[in-house]
Amino acid sequence: MKRRFAFIFIMAIVVASCSTTRILQEDECRLVENKIVITNNDDFPASSLLPYIKQKPNDYFIGRWNPFLYVYNWSSGRDTGWDRFVEKLGVAPVIYDSTSIDASKKGMLSHLEYSGYYGSDISHSVLKKEKKARVNYDVTLGKRYLIDSISYEVPDSLMRDLLASDSANYTVNVGDILSEKDLEEESERLALLYRNHGYYGFTKNYFFFYADTVRQKDKADLTVALENYTRNESEESARPHKQYHIGSVSIVPMSGLKVREKFLWQVNTVKPGELYNEQVINSTYERFASIRLFSSVNVQLSETDSSTVDCRIMLSPSKLQGVRANLEGSFNSSGLFGVTPSLSYYHKNIFGGGEYFSLGFRGNFQFKFKDPTRSNEFAISSSITFPRFLFLPISLFQHTLPRTDVNLSYNYQNRPEYTRIIISTAYGYNWNHNKRLYYQINPLQFNVVRIYNMDDDFYSKLVDPYLINSYRNHFDFGGGGMLYFTTNSATNPKDTYFYLRLQTDFAGNMLSLFNGGLKKDEKGSHLIWGVPYSQYVRSEITLVETLRFGRQNRLALAGRFLAGVGYAYGNSNVLPFEKFFYAGGSNSMRGWQSRSVGPGSAPVSSSFAIANQTGDMRLEANLEFRFPLFWKLQGGLFIDAGNVWNLQRASIDGVARDERGIFTAENFGKSIAANWGLGLRLDFDLLLVRLDAGIKAFDPVTQQWHSPDMWFRKNGYAIHFGIGYPF
Repeated sequence: MKRRFAFIFIMAIVVASCSTTRILQEDECRLVENKIVITNNDDFPASSLLPYIKQKPNDYFIGRWNPFLYVYNWSSGRDTGWDRFVEKLGVAPVIYDSTSIDASKKGMLSHLEYSGYYGSDISHSVLKKEKKARVNYDVTLGKRYLIDSISYEVPDSLMRDLLASDSANYTVNVGDILSEKDLEEESERLALLYRNHGYYGFTKNYFFFYADTVRQKDKADLTVALENYTRNESEESARPHKQYHIGSVSIVPMSGLKVREKFLWQVNTVKPGELYNEQVINSTYERFASIRLFSSVNVQLSETDSSTVDCRIMLSPSKLQGVRANLEGSFNSSGLFGVTPSLSYYHKNIFGGGEYFSLGFRGNFQFKFKDPTRSNEFAISSSITFPRFLFLPISLFQHTLPRTDVNLSYNYQNRPEYTRIIISTAYGYNWNHNKRLYYQINPLQFNVVRIYNMDDDFYSKLVDPYLINSYRNHFDFGGGGMLYFTTNSATNPKDTYFYLRLQTDFAGNMLSLFNGGLKKDEKGSHLIWGVPYSQYVRSEITLVETLRFGRQNRLALAGRFLAGVGYAYGNSNVLPFEKFFYAGGSNSMRGWQSRSVGPGSAPVSSSFAIANQTGDMRLEANLEFRFPLFWKLQGGLFIDAGNVWNLQRASIDGVARDERGIFTAENFGKSIAANWGLGLRLDFDLLLVRLDAGIKAFDPVTQQWHSPDMWFRKNGYAIHFGIGYPF
């Protein structure tokens, strides 16, 4: 262990002692920093001008440190194999170029004027020291003008009335700052207004803006004129604006696409004879594009006469069938391995109406070498998605295409302590609003749970009375729902984005209405088909924000907060075991194996041969810094903190719960588990392969912070393999 830390220490000294400018020529400097100072306005964000600086320094990870700059400078400059290796592994220093300064100033001045600062001034200075250059830009903001009056000149009475009817939505008003940026955005909004009311081909360039800044000091009289020619044309090109109606509408499936024609016309919302409306055209495109049956959707519009537009919808088929495979794995310092393979088959048009069918197989195997202890889990699931609301007319949904989901699954788990079988089915609806807000409602969820081969020794050693009660045959009958909001619906967003997911499940409420006619068992639980039904509510919320920054947004800081709670009542005094919360694993507390954290600061139960720790509630926070290394390899630094806890503490059959696992204000702080770690990721755009090594920082069971000499001991770390980011 001492040799390992000595090696790390020596390597740190070697890296730190290298120069980031050694390979530069005598007259060259490395650009270290661009600094912008606003001289006459403390409230103006100087950072908003940084994108207009043409030459930017190297990205930094911590402070002004980038280890790959040092690696690049290990080159000898003789074009040897070693030189080519370190130059590919490292990052070349940005060499200061004085010719970029004037272009940077010009870009910043143009942006300031566009934002409403007229007559701004920028001076610069360059500080060179030890082959490093720092460029300072001193910005003096120009004059701004308040809009004192606004007049609209619209010759056509119909267009004038339409503009007036939208006055409540105007974004440029009297009292605002005169800004070309705001005027351009308003002209785009108004152009869309006209296109949504029949004016096919109308653009923002038909709007002209005239500002009189002479009549009053620091104020402007604004005139908005709608002309019959664009800003790029002369008055001789003027032509009257007119409204268009939809002419013929045709849907053309390309060769090889076998789908019912009736279904295609149900998806379409463009109707012959109706007034042209760009919003209707776009929603039709989105409805067809949302069906996974088509690889491309092309809505072609053509002007046939002075007032008619024909619509032709071209549909290209995608690959109808396919197979997907996935693999996750983990290993911890106690020698426990976990492997989770999955395989799924899909068909996108199984009944000829865009119905999406999938059949999946999933396994989870945990084991130790040279040890008979095993935990095997096998699941098979099938689902079919109909691109419509069953039992509701599709015409009720004009701007989105709703879906109906039917799911059925079978899960078999064989642990040393018991064998469990779960049969589940669900029926529900889902739809979205503007590709940002997604809804899912499951009016029917049904689970049947059977437990066999219970080990008598295991059951007799269970101390937690709530855990004892959870190992009972039961079934759930209820429903649930999910709400999901995101600022970017892309599969792998390249810009800053945020998402929120809220999910709720409930069971037993409807069945409780018939309690009077149901039999009871010896514990007072009402029975259906000889087993008690579960009654509970369970909710979970996840908030994730990923900040992208640096050159080409290659750096990212991702954070997640997760909270969940479940409560049993009525016919149940404990949640079903499969509804408990757990932490640890490749997407959670990565310093621990799956299901090995908590509850609270209670010790790991000796009843389980393989950890199976759970709780009534869960809190977790994660922070991860992602950065590029070389080629398609990325790195990650992460911190995870959280745990699961129990809420209900009343005794059952005279036995009380372990107080160390109960959530209270007094023990909350000392029961937070924490870990840190490093990760490597291979990013192939459509597929990301991830390897994370999590190291325990604080263990609530031992109430001990782990020092470096404990990191690689037994139960000190865990290694996880997975596909995709953890959040």
